[in-house]
Amino acid sequence: MKMTFLGAAHEVTGSCTLIECCGQYGLVDCGMEQGKDIFENQEIPVNPAEIDFVLLTHAHIDHSGNLPLLYKNGFQGSIYATEETCNLCRIMLRDSAHIQEQEAEWRNRKAKRSGADAYVPLYDMNDAEGAIARLHPVHYGSTRQIGEGFSVRFSDIGHLLGSACAEIWLSEGETEKKLVFSGDIGNLNQPIIKDVPSTIADADYVVCESTYGDRLHEHPKDPVALLADMVQRTLDRGGNLIIPSFAVGRTQEMLYFIREIKERGLVTGHPNFSVYVDSPMANEATGVYLQCGTECLNDRAKALVRAGINPLMFRGLRTSVTTADSRAINLDPNPKVILSASGMCEAGRIRHHLKHNLWREECTILFVGYQAVGTLGRLLHDGAEKVKLFGEEILVNAEIATLPGKSGHADRDGLTAWLSGFEQKPQLVFVNHGENTVCDNFVAHLENDLGYKAFAPFSGTGFDIATGAFLSCPEGIPVAKKKTKAESTSVAFQHLLDVGNQLPAVMQQYAGHPNRDVSAFAKDLDKLLKKWSRHLN
Repeated sequence: MKMTFLGAAHEVTGSCTLIECCGQYGLVDCGMEQGKDIFENQEIPVNPAEIDFVLLTHAHIDHSGNLPLLYKNGFQGSIYATEETCNLCRIMLRDSAHIQEQEAEWRNRKAKRSGADAYVPLYDMNDAEGAIARLHPVHYGSTRQIGEGFSVRFSDIGHLLGSACAEIWLSEGETEKKLVFSGDIGNLNQPIIKDVPSTIADADYVVCESTYGDRLHEHPKDPVALLADMVQRTLDRGGNLIIPSFAVGRTQEMLYFIREIKERGLVTGHPNFSVYVDSPMANEATGVYLQCGTECLNDRAKALVRAGINPLMFRGLRTSVTTADSRAINLDPNPKVILSASGMCEAGRIRHHLKHNLWREECTILFVGYQAVGTLGRLLHDGAEKVKLFGEEILVNAEIATLPGKSGHADRDGLTAWLSGFEQKPQLVFVNHGENTVCDNFVAHLENDLGYKAFAPFSGTGFDIATGAFLSCPEGIPVAKKKTKAESTSVAFQHLLDVGNQLPAVMQQYAGHPNRDVSAFAKDLDKLLKKWSRHLN
C-alpha cells in the first residue's frame, strides 16, 4: 500500500495523487495546473495504461482537466464520480479541449508566418470524448468496490454541484487501512446547493485541502444587498459591471442573487437592466443545475423550485452563444452586467470584455472567487495599473472590487470544523491544495493549536500506508524562472567576450607558420570584423 503525492503539493491547482494496492493503481483527481507554476511536479510514475481507475472529487478543471491527457497517453480504466460531477465534466472537458485546439490553431498561424515548428495541443476533442466515455456515476453515500482491495464512498462536501470527499478502503493481505480525501471543502452560507459539508466518522489518514488555511472569510449579512449596491453605482455612472466568473458554480450563484435583486427591487432607475451570460459553457452548466435532483439543493432553493419559480431566470437575462453574439455585447452602449468566463481571466471571452472596459473609469470589474498567483485576475485584484491583452497595453481605470465572502472554499475555521467531525484524530493529516506558505501555516495551526499530527508534502513524496513510514520526502524544487530579454542578452554578450578572449591565444599559435597561412587567417578575420561592423552601423 503506497501513496504518492504528485500535484497541488504546496500549490493550489493541479490536484493529483497516486494510490497503489494489490498491484493496482488509482488516481485521486487528475487536474490541470492553472496560473503560475511554483514548484516542479513529478510526472505520474507509472504508464497511464497501467492505471486502473480515477476517483474524481469534482468537476473543476484544476481537479479534472488532465483526464483527456491521461486518456491520450493510454489510460483505459474507469473514472468514478458523482452523477452531477459526471454531467458537468461532459461540458467542462469538451470546453477545455476546445480551448486547447483554439490555442494550437492561433499559435500555428503565427508559426507558419515565422517558420517556427508546429504547435501540438495538449489534447484534442477526441481525447476529451475518450475520457468522457470512461465516466461512471456513483450515488452519494453508496459504497462501490472498484477493484481488488479498493472500495470508495462519496459524500457531499458542499463546494460545487456534485462535489464530494472520498472515503477509500484499502485491503491487502491482512492489512486494512482507510484514507479520506477531503476534495475541496465548501464554504458556508452558499446559495443553491447544500452548504454544510458531510462529516466522516473515522480514517487512518486524511488528505485535506488548505486553499484558505491561514485566513478567515468575511461573512456579510446580506451579500445580495452588497451586489445590488455595486450594480446600482456602476449603472448610475453609465458603466458596465464586468464579473469574471467561473462558468460552473459561481455563474449560477450570481444569477441566483441577481434574480433576488430584481425580485426585491434593490436596483432603481434602471428597469429591467440587461444581464449577459457570455459563456457557452456557463449556459450549458446552468442547464445541469436546473435539472439536478432536489436532494442536491439547500432548503431555500428547494422551496423556490416547489413554488414553480426558476431560481436562475429573470427578465433581462440574455445568453450569448456565438462569437458574433459576444462581440455584439460590446457594441451595446447601454449600461449592463456581463458575466463571463474564465473566473481568473486566463482564457475565454472575459479577456475581450476586459479589453473593452478596463480603461473606462465608469466601469467596475467585480471578482467573486479565488484568484491564483500568476493569473491576470490576481494581477488586477492586487492593483495592477496596466495589463497586456491581445498584445495591447490596457490602462486599468475601472473600479476593481471584490464581493466579500464569495469563495466556494471553506476558510481556516471551516476546514478545522470539518476535521473535528472525525471521532478520533487521524494518525496523520496530509495538507495539500494551498499556496506554499498557506500549507505550512495550516500545518502549524493543526499541530500547535489543535493537537493533530500534520504534514504538507511536496510533489514526489511517497508514503507507505501499511506501515506509516515515509518512502521519500523531497524538498520542493522551484520552477526555473525564464530569463528576461535583458538577462538573455547579457548571457549572450558574456559568451561573445569569452570567445573573443580566446582569439589572442589562437593568433599566437600562427607565429612561425608559413606566410600564406597567416595571411589567409588575417584575411578571414578582417572580413569577419568588417561584416559585423557594417551590421552594427
